[in-house]
Amino acid sequence: MIKDISGKLIDNISLAVRGKKAEIRLVCAALLAGGHVLLEDVPGTGKTMLARSLARSIDCDFRRIQFTPDLLPSDITGINFYNMKEQEFVLKKGPVFANVLLADEINRATPRTQSALLECMEERQTTIDGESLRLPSPFFVIATQNPVETAGTYPLPEAQLDRFMIKLQLGYPERAEEINVISGAKSANAADELNAVCSAEDIARAQKEIDECTASEAVCGYIADIAEATRKHAAVKLGLSTRGAVALKRMAAALALISGRSYVMPQDVAEAAPWVIRHRLVCRGYSLQGGADRTADEVLRQVLDSVSVPTESVEE
Repeated sequence: MIKDISGKLIDNISLAVRGKKAEIRLVCAALLAGGHVLLEDVPGTGKTMLARSLARSIDCDFRRIQFTPDLLPSDITGINFYNMKEQEFVLKKGPVFANVLLADEINRATPRTQSALLECMEERQTTIDGESLRLPSPFFVIATQNPVETAGTYPLPEAQLDRFMIKLQLGYPERAEEINVISGAKSANAADELNAVCSAEDIARAQKEIDECTASEAVCGYIADIAEATRKHAAVKLGLSTRGAVALKRMAAALALISGRSYVMPQDVAEAAPWVIRHRLVCRGYSLQGGADRTADEVLRQVLDSVSVPTESVEE
């Protein structure tokens, strides 16, 4: 089921976001694995277009929040207001009560407002005036941020970064595709022209398949060894968390199912590792984000080279 759904999603989104099938595949894998995605790139590379195209491809409830410094937590979660006519408090649900939530320029909001998403992303619920409310299923956050503009922004804390299953960059398009965009061959509203190819129920059922995807003891041990190696690396102050290791396994399982296999192989783990691990590493001696990213890449290469790869993966 996941292979069919992912194929439809990738092909449909590619009609609006050209030349980025590899990145679209990763986003769809994270969605089907039950995770969240952080898109970080310079302005104008199609981050919001990708998010909107994904939402349009699924027949589900979609909300978008434009994060700004004056945004309040209640603007995200909702609020109880007093209805004078009914003489009672009424809950007005916020945009977080959606299947797909686009958090645009998430790092422009204050830490207090960003923290409103922590419970939502991890526990699929939110608390309003002491009452816990379940969010719709599936619940998927796709957030964007600009890494080069620091004025008026608030870097995401490690606790929130750890709740994103993957972080990736789209990059600039190939020359031929960029010429098509410049010439107007691709409409600026291409995402709005897409039709839904699956439903929210399809996504929810597909997410349950992840739990049924087999990962042998050797593969799970491989993931644990990678996590341990990141924690012991001399250049790393904070390595891969247990939550991150679980995310790596689920992301690898999604990639395996998309490829048509019902079991995880070491190459699935290696393919998922850069996108799952890099943003979770806190390296020593680097305060600039770009420098930290470069160091994380170097650490990850060394870790993957040093950890023994299982020679066998048992299909059950």
